Parts: sequence; C-alpha cells; structure tokens
Amino acid sequence: MTWSWEVATDPRTVHELLCACDRHTAVPAAPAPVRNPETTRRRVGEGAVHLLRNQGEPVATFTLTWSPPFAADPSVFPPARKPAYLGRLAVHPAWLERGTLAGVQCLRRAAEVARAGGADVLRSEANPDLRSVRALLDLFGFVEHAAAQDSDGRRRVYLQQVL
Repeated sequence: MTWSWEVATDPRTVHELLCACDRHTAVPAAPAPVRNPETTRRRVGEGAVHLLRNQGEPVATFTLTWSPPFAADPSVFPPARKPAYLGRLAVHPAWLERGTLAGVQCLRRAAEVARAGGADVLRSEANPDLRSVRALLDLFGFVEHAAAQDSDGRRRVYLQQVL
C-alpha cells in the first residue's frame, strides 16, 4: 500500500468524503450533519484541509486551523500560548469497514502539523454520541474541558490535547 498526505486542492473530493463518513457514522442520537459545500471550498482554499490517500484513493481528511471553527467561548479551555484547532475528521466508510487506522493517522498528522506551526495545544469539538470518535480522541490524550447542547438538541464536547 502506498500512503501519502497532501494539502487538499479539490473541495468536491473532500466534501464527498465528509458526507460519506457522516452518513456512515450517523446514529439516532447523532444524525448526519448538513455540510455546507461553501465551507469546504473555503477551508480547502485556505490550505487548511489535509487529505490522506492510498494509491491515489482519498481515504481520510481533517481540517487544521489557527482560529476556532466552532462557537464555544475560548475561555472553556485552559490558557494556551498558540492553540491549533482540529475539525472535520472523516474516514471513508469502505476504509472504516476494513478496520483501518486512518483516523489514528489523521490525529498523528494533525499533531505533527500543529507542532510544526508552533502550537502548544490541539483543540477540538466533538459529538459525544459518536463513541468511536470520542474513544479515539481520548486515546490520543484529549481531555474534555466543557460540554454544551445546542437548541436543536445536538450535544458537543470541547477537548484539548497538550502537544
């Protein structure tokens, strides 16, 4: 197998991967979110989206930004010198079914890129009802610092990993 990382350039490929993963991981307590293709286009254009390929096939993606992509009050986190923000982690369903470690590869890569950019912490917002995602974040040392529930009932937790 030939694995390679790239900064994504095709918003359509990224958006299709995000939506496929969302549909696959959706559960009654956490239905698939409605993704905005314009947000994907903007993030890809900013160079914030990282894409993992295997023999040219898109396998997984994540977004790494230097400003919060979510609405939580930054004071929910402990102070940090230069936080980086992880979001939109997705693995193609066919690879999830194979038991791939692509999600692990995404978290490792996100930490590497964040450290290289001078980050001292990596922050993320997650849906606690997506247990496999939450377990992966816990495994990588992310610690929950706050929880919230949107007016539509969607639950969120705010996590941080010290780099």
